Amino acid sequence: MGFSKELVAKAIEENGEENSNLILESLLQYSANTLPSSSNSKLIDHFVGMGFSEEMVLKAVQENGEGNTDSILETLLTYSALENSAPMKQQVDSGNCSSDYEGSFLDDFSDFDSSSESEEIMNPDSDEESKLLYLTKMGYSEVEASIAMERCGPDSSIAELTDFICAAQMAKAADALFPLEDEKPFCNNPKKRRHFDLWKRNKQMKLEKRLLNEDEEALHLPNPMIGFGVPTESDHITQRTLPEAAIGPPYFYYENVALAPKGVWSTISRFLYDVEPEFVDSKYFCAAARKRGYVHNLPIENRFPLLPFPPRTIHEAFPLTRKWWPSWDPRTKLNCLQTCIGSAKLTERIRKALEDYDDEPPLSVQKYVLDQCRKWNLVWVGRNKVAPLEADEVEMLLGFPRNHTRGGGISRTDRYKSLGNSFQVDTVAYHLSVLKDMFPGGINLLSLFSGIGGAEVALHRLSIPLKTVVSVEKSEVNRNIVRSWWEQTNQKGTLIDIPDVQELNGDRLEQLMNRYGGFDLVVGGSPCNNLAGSNRHHRDGLEGKESSLFFDYCRILDLVKCISARNQ
Repeated sequence: MGFSKELVAKAIEENGEENSNLILESLLQYSANTLPSSSNSKLIDHFVGMGFSEEMVLKAVQENGEGNTDSILETLLTYSALENSAPMKQQVDSGNCSSDYEGSFLDDFSDFDSSSESEEIMNPDSDEESKLLYLTKMGYSEVEASIAMERCGPDSSIAELTDFICAAQMAKAADALFPLEDEKPFCNNPKKRRHFDLWKRNKQMKLEKRLLNEDEEALHLPNPMIGFGVPTESDHITQRTLPEAAIGPPYFYYENVALAPKGVWSTISRFLYDVEPEFVDSKYFCAAARKRGYVHNLPIENRFPLLPFPPRTIHEAFPLTRKWWPSWDPRTKLNCLQTCIGSAKLTERIRKALEDYDDEPPLSVQKYVLDQCRKWNLVWVGRNKVAPLEADEVEMLLGFPRNHTRGGGISRTDRYKSLGNSFQVDTVAYHLSVLKDMFPGGINLLSLFSGIGGAEVALHRLSIPLKTVVSVEKSEVNRNIVRSWWEQTNQKGTLIDIPDVQELNGDRLEQLMNRYGGFDLVVGGSPCNNLAGSNRHHRDGLEGKESSLFFDYCRILDLVKCISARNQ
């Protein structure tokens, strides 16, 4: 067919030998990218004129497509940084530096790995100036480090601060918590540097314009984020006073992302009878962070955790990774589990960035790799080899039974999406544990935006019988998962599926409550699509198309309370 052996080999490596259609599609894409079209040629000439090599430009265009010049430039800058780190390694070995910049750069990091400094800085009791110095030595800007310490609190560890910075960087295009990184120059080409500075200035102006339109008021989340208490910490609050309108039954339990736009949690609290949110990070229950806010009217004394305790560090959860884990990767916890995973291209790029170094790679390469590992929750599975978590592993971290999301023809992509939007079962079960003695004969549950049944699984693992569950969930995939779990666990109660919250009007609710005896608990976590920082397009708060479904939760809860009061 006229394709070169190199292109064929590359296509087979990316797609496997069995899928000929994908291989052919890749080959056609490669050929299209290398055609000397006038637009393609102008684009290549543009970046070559900035000082990048033609080979590097072709590779970046192939990865990102011709239409996204910002992504092409970011890729080229990444390539340049990695390319320049190789001679840096040789200069360290020989003791000679070719420029004043490289010499001062290495001097800045001369004590980076010393055990005494590391212990002092990693210590939560270290002062803020030391942490600021340490973060800037890692390559983060002083502005990033300062904002991270302000948001996370002065007692935060270095690992928590770097996780916060990486999470904010993922959301930067939409949320813009930080200015663009104040990077040191990594090349001596004035033309390339000038174009980079112009691009950087443009990004900065967009950020400043947005920040000028924002109120300075921000939600200061608690640190540590343990709510009224968690099993692993000694500080516990066992009494609180609820507003009279909030006192149950029925009990309610609402969850959403903690790091929502300004004013969101005040609105949520106001619509849910002025109950103050309980903010909890699931890193206290498992090996992955998951910062969430919970508004509920449950008792808070006599809580107890699910047993056995789940693994709480990466190495406890995945002991085989210990063999390959490099000493310069300080992570002990994973970041929040997302709805998608890192690509094969990314993991291959990381492998290539590391393979030239027998010992520890330069700090610039370490920072690049660690940033990607934190963003995408990559774990070490071989020498210089990282991989994303498998769906079964995500299930385990979130407290679901093995293969909970498998079966029924569900795709791998849908499994990650469903899991990324779910509850962390151990966290939710700890809060719901107070219901076990209150409902020994079983519970009637109204589960709104059920997802894959996190609340149902939590109650089942607490050995609270599920008498009746009305599960409202838009996704057919998720409804099938819950139905399959219900059957596999031999539930004796009644499961009712409803695909749309709009179907739950007063008449339908009254019919269900009269038939099954009312609802003891109303659980829900409305979609966070317009709240989460990782949403790059429509972070519109509770006015967003998806997240405005929160008001349906409030509407339905009010109806349940009114019908319950009338029936009494």
